[in-house]
Amino acid sequence: MSIGRRLVWIATWVTLLAYAVGLLFHGKGFDPLIDGWLGISADAFPAVVAWLAVSGSGVRRREVTCLAGALTAFAVGDSFYIIAVGKGLALPFPSPADAAYLTFYPLIVAAIALGVRRELRGVSAFVWLDSALGGLGGAAVLAVLLGPVFEDLPGGVFAETVAFTYPMFDLLLFATVVGVSAIHGWRLRTSWSWPLAGLAVITTADLIYTLRIAHDSYAMGTILDAIWPLGLALLAGWAHFPVARERVRRPVLAMPVLATVAGVIVLAMASRTHVTSIAVILAIITLAAVSGRTQLAFGQLRRLADLRRQATTDDLTGLPNRRALYAAVSEQLNGGPRPHALLLLDLDRFKEVNDSLGHHIGDQLLVQVAERLRAELRPQDVLARLGGDEFAVLLVEAEQSHAVEIAARLQGSLADPVTLAGIALHTGVSIGIVLAPDHGSDISGLLRRADMAMYKAKTTRSGHQVYAGTDDAGGAERLRTIHELRTALTEGQFVLHYQPKLDLRTSDVRGIEALVRWNHPRRGLLRPDSFLELVEECGLMPALTRYVLDMALRQAAVWQAQGRPLSIAVNVSAGSLLDSSLPAYVAGQLTARGVAAANLQLEITEETLMSDRNRARVILTALRELGVKISIDDFGTGYSSLAYLRDLPIDELKLDRSFVSPMNTDIRANALVGSTIGLAHSLGLRMVAEGVEDSATYDELRRLGCNEVQGYYISRPLPAAELDRWLGDRRALPPPRSEAVAPFPATP
Repeated sequence: MSIGRRLVWIATWVTLLAYAVGLLFHGKGFDPLIDGWLGISADAFPAVVAWLAVSGSGVRRREVTCLAGALTAFAVGDSFYIIAVGKGLALPFPSPADAAYLTFYPLIVAAIALGVRRELRGVSAFVWLDSALGGLGGAAVLAVLLGPVFEDLPGGVFAETVAFTYPMFDLLLFATVVGVSAIHGWRLRTSWSWPLAGLAVITTADLIYTLRIAHDSYAMGTILDAIWPLGLALLAGWAHFPVARERVRRPVLAMPVLATVAGVIVLAMASRTHVTSIAVILAIITLAAVSGRTQLAFGQLRRLADLRRQATTDDLTGLPNRRALYAAVSEQLNGGPRPHALLLLDLDRFKEVNDSLGHHIGDQLLVQVAERLRAELRPQDVLARLGGDEFAVLLVEAEQSHAVEIAARLQGSLADPVTLAGIALHTGVSIGIVLAPDHGSDISGLLRRADMAMYKAKTTRSGHQVYAGTDDAGGAERLRTIHELRTALTEGQFVLHYQPKLDLRTSDVRGIEALVRWNHPRRGLLRPDSFLELVEECGLMPALTRYVLDMALRQAAVWQAQGRPLSIAVNVSAGSLLDSSLPAYVAGQLTARGVAAANLQLEITEETLMSDRNRARVILTALRELGVKISIDDFGTGYSSLAYLRDLPIDELKLDRSFVSPMNTDIRANALVGSTIGLAHSLGLRMVAEGVEDSATYDELRRLGCNEVQGYYISRPLPAAELDRWLGDRRALPPPRSEAVAPFPATP
């Protein structure tokens, strides 16, 4: 604050004090010094303070300008009245002074409204409505006190209108004070107390003056005349002290209750005694507004209840969600030392359903799963969907034996297939079990341990697993491995080894199978069985499949340029095979590498085909039209119908090593191999045997008419450079024999 403004501010209160003291001690009649100069100065100084504050008010310029205008209007009107009285003039009613006085009221209300709107922007509409209700109720009560004024209006339409306006403006000022105070929760510990106190003082002075006029008892020169300048000075303080942004404190339903009480009291008085019609009208409006506010409040409560329900409910299944589970577990854990069990469920191979049949079928499957799980639980137990294909069950007051029993029942409930879109879907579930308080006393720790137990159940295929302390290390290692897998894909840590496939008729190597290895920076070279399951679980298999396909075709292009147009086989996961963009991607890669489509062979499993045979047929047909060969890997290990051999475009069957290895010592295994080779040939398909590790097996397969073989007897999987040397050193096989020594170059 500048020195000039500070001096004017001090002068305001000094003048006001001198004026009040003078009024207390001077006699009857008009005193030019006290009633004249001091009275006019006491009115003028607050206006000067406000105008000096306008230039430095910044964002408050509009309300401070309105405030300065209001104070100036009051000072002008009061000065006109004082001068006229001092000269002994009889002022008519209404006079120019009344015009100035009446200008004060709308300007000061506008200033307050602008300030409230700016300071409390974004406040709920209910806060404004409650403040309006408080103002209406207060105005109704005040109108009762002003009854004599409304009934004793001067004659003439214009004079009566002006006289009527004064008490109405007083009601407006009083309603403003009540309303703004209500917005702030009646705790005016900031500079808002200045303008509201000023309005309250002026309203009080107006009320006393009006009642004295009505009873013909007003006399100029009393202490009452100092109350108006006091109110003006308090209002000027609002411009002097800037208002900070307020935190609204609203007592719930306090204003509607108080407004209702005020309206009822006024109407009750009207039924027993004479009350002005203005008061009755205001009371009726107040009660009607309260009724509307109550309806709005109930509507808001219903919406809040719906929002609360939505916030704690899974939209798809209607089950409680993660937030609701956290609340339920916390409530049970805080309810005393009682045993509880928490089960974490993860559907097996659910991602394949989404990838092959689409998310809408996956969603329907989740709904069916939720219904089956719910049917196995007690009413007090909580079944929640955490997200994706993850569910959790809180078993209230359950020991370990009961938790294991329920886990087995939940597994059994999902044993029967679910038929969706005409397809019978088999889904299993892996369950991790933790006990509270034995395994923890907070929901986050329990869920983490349940996840470790669930992962162990998934890897061991045991179905369910109770958490043990030793699972911690495995869980941490699993999380670390998932992170490292993502890094491996981005940094190119995966490499390919190549295993040759030998043509038994010509003894030539015509094909190579590409097998992925992980060149781990810390653990060395890892075989697929140590990471592929985790790749599938964390959704990286499609990306890895394309990565392997790209590297394999690059190598195929190198061999083709060297005059070795070898066919290269790449394993394809279910998610990749049933991706409708796969044919276009393969075509683009073949074109980019300059590799003939006939030199690419995609190996798929029977289970992959069975997840969605119709979709598989469309995609396999598109691949065959490109010239790509299709091979069924691990043939004989699936549980599917052989009808797909007739329906789907397939070129080759690869007999699993579990049939090949025992064929020399097991007559039934030998018979199965022979009949399978015959089946393949009768369907016009080539037969490849995996896992050939000795000469006897090699000779027997050749005798049975197998087309190709691969295995350690021929060569173990080799890096490209070593395979090049192997291909250069190898010699053709002699006629069948039973020597145990393989006639091939030694491999590492």
